[in-house]
Amino acid sequence: MSATGLTAVVTGASRGIGRGVAIALAEAGYRVFATGRSIAKADLPEAVERIVCDHTSEEETAAVFRLVAGECGAPDVLVNGVWGGYECIVHEGVFTWALPFWRQPAVAWNAMFEAGVRAGYRASVHAAPLMIGRGRGLIVHLSFWAARKNVGNVLYGVSKAATDKMAAGMAHDLAPHGVSVVSLYPGLVRTEAVMEAVRAGVIDASNSESPEFIGRVIAALAADPELAAKSGSVLVAADLALSYGVLDIDGRRPVPLTLESI
Repeated sequence: MSATGLTAVVTGASRGIGRGVAIALAEAGYRVFATGRSIAKADLPEAVERIVCDHTSEEETAAVFRLVAGECGAPDVLVNGVWGGYECIVHEGVFTWALPFWRQPAVAWNAMFEAGVRAGYRASVHAAPLMIGRGRGLIVHLSFWAARKNVGNVLYGVSKAATDKMAAGMAHDLAPHGVSVVSLYPGLVRTEAVMEAVRAGVIDASNSESPEFIGRVIAALAADPELAAKSGSVLVAADLALSYGVLDIDGRRPVPLTLESI
């Protein structure tokens, strides 16, 4: 599908899922503004416009949306991909990810809530008025099954549950203005970190997704004439792919994860 003339902002696009989303939306025809602390060094197509931004900084975040507003008025899509929580998987040489909450490093809180939940919240705060002025838009918060099931650790689950609730609350506030908000779950994504685990034989990637896959799904979701009916929902990317007929970059269709299978 073609999204020529539409604009997207993808935060946290230096690597991982955010980078894949930026690539996929650019391939779908979007003018993409990609942000991140190390975005200048990211492996992205030349068409993707890079804005260096530390999303824990209010001023740097505000500057992103001032630039976008000056360039194109308002983004049609905002994808909140920035996330700092995975930086604490290993802390001071110790694998802490699955440890009980009383053994989690203190820095994990700020990583998941300041560089995660709050970063998505503040980016949305700046994007929403621009979208309201145009009378349309889509905000996507990337979340995960940890919001509903013990996966990883307590902080991870709480932060993802907060992300889901944030999406629902924003959808409620934005419903009268034609702007939709969803929380979107990927499956096992072949990010740089995941592929290291695959090569080490720790993870089975047979039902995995490319980082670009969820971006393809977002492009299809944004073009859905029934998008407003989905606003406020928690959606699974692979489920949407089935209904929209979206394939991964290798031509495969990943099997959707469920609460039971995760």
